[in-house]
Amino acid sequence: MSTLTGAGRRKSRLGWNLLGLLVFAVAGFPLYWMLNTAFKPAKDAIDPDPSLLPTGITFANFGRALDIADFWGPVGRSLVVSLAVVVIGMVVGLLAALAISRFAFRGRKIVIVGILAVQMVPLVAMIIPVFLLLNDLGQYDRLTGLIITYLTFVLPFTVWTLRGFIVNIPKELEEAAMVDGCSRTGAFLRVVFPLLAPGMVATSVYGFIQAWNEYLYALMLLSQKNQTATVWLGNFTTKHGTEYAPMMAGATMMAVPIVALFLLVQRKMAAGLTAGAVKG
Repeated sequence: MSTLTGAGRRKSRLGWNLLGLLVFAVAGFPLYWMLNTAFKPAKDAIDPDPSLLPTGITFANFGRALDIADFWGPVGRSLVVSLAVVVIGMVVGLLAALAISRFAFRGRKIVIVGILAVQMVPLVAMIIPVFLLLNDLGQYDRLTGLIITYLTFVLPFTVWTLRGFIVNIPKELEEAAMVDGCSRTGAFLRVVFPLLAPGMVATSVYGFIQAWNEYLYALMLLSQKNQTATVWLGNFTTKHGTEYAPMMAGATMMAVPIVALFLLVQRKMAAGLTAGAVKG
């Protein structure tokens, strides 16, 4: 009986492993195809019968990507916008999450529901009101206007996520520190903040990715001279067709900051994700 049970467990484990490999293959194939196309000769990228395996390796596509339009300008602007959104979002979002997690005030539930409701509104539904508002404020075609716009959807995500991390930290830890002589601010800085750091890192990374990868608002609210990296990729599509190999090379270069960020904070990310169970 135990032998049959052990065999059943092994089959079940094998089945789950195969399912995991299938999910990994499906999720990872677009990334593989991007890299494969970026390094293959341009003529092979438009082959109607493409090969799954690399047929040749060339770096010419990266040179073409850098020559077709200004690359470092859009990347620099994307970095400025993304970092500004993360910094402002984390400061404001942390204070807001702390308020709705630790303090009871009138309208608290309405605020929480409002945060969830804002995240359910499609971004495309707000493009015209946002355009008109920024135009009236003199922020059209400015990075500051784009930063403000991005905060409208990054902030609710940041507040809701940080709230989940904060409520997971027992209030008794703060109360014990206050009994020992700490102020409320001192208790937060000495007790809560170190425990919250992994969650803040995880939230910051996802906020950075949201701002870095956003395309629609960057396209509609900025002119070509101020375009960001995602809009810059549109330069590879012209009236003569799309240069797929240089486009994939440009997308590969755009992915480098995200990959580097993940490598730098991967340990904090893992700790933050495992500590972020929402309760309360």
